[in-house]
Amino acid sequence: MVARAYARWAPVYDLVFGATFARGRGASVAAAERIGGRILEVGVGTGISLPSYAPGNRICGIDISEPMLRRAQERVIAQRLAHVDLLAVMDAQRLAFPDGYFNVVVAQYVITAVPDPEATLDEFARVTAAGGEIILVNHIGAERGPRRLFERCFSPLARRLGWRPEFSWARLQRWVDGAPGIAVIERVPMPPLGQFSLIRFGKAAARDAAAAAAAVAVGTPVAGAGAIAAGAGTMAPDC
Repeated sequence: MVARAYARWAPVYDLVFGATFARGRGASVAAAERIGGRILEVGVGTGISLPSYAPGNRICGIDISEPMLRRAQERVIAQRLAHVDLLAVMDAQRLAFPDGYFNVVVAQYVITAVPDPEATLDEFARVTAAGGEIILVNHIGAERGPRRLFERCFSPLARRLGWRPEFSWARLQRWVDGAPGIAVIERVPMPPLGQFSLIRFGKAAARDAAAAAAAVAVGTPVAGAGAIAAGAGTMAPDC
């Protein structure tokens, strides 16, 4: 359902959502670049964020929508974005990368659209290196007040985009509580109208993560099972 929804939006996505989500995109790129290095952008879409990353970083972009990735590939070629190493169709719940491969995982407007957010976050944590960060920009549902009323009015459009307007912060907090070595660094409201949040999770250094694992009895995240389809617009054989 999500792939079909974004295939429909691919031709007009930048026009409709480019300006609306610009602050969130900019904030997530800036947060990622405070660490830098090898960066995975999940839900890279049309690649609208790719020109914003500094050339010194190495970027891999994945998305479930091949039409979106074709737009991203056109952008990479047209703007000569040599720092983009890979664009590929891939399921965020089954990342085809080794453990600890990325310094940063960025997911903009993704986590409420995937079928299993917790499994997806487990994969983000798996491929993030010790000392790295997971950076989300996402809608977090209000629990009360005028914003909750607004969200109810907005929910038909949100569901057409594959989002869950009722997605709560408590759900993310429960995931953090059960994920050894993962901690919330910050949560910052983002426009429009504070409907979205920039959320940064830190992954502890190896020694700290081992101590956390000993303290919390949880299962080990499942390793990635590979791409769900051939890479659409692969820019390099390896990322």
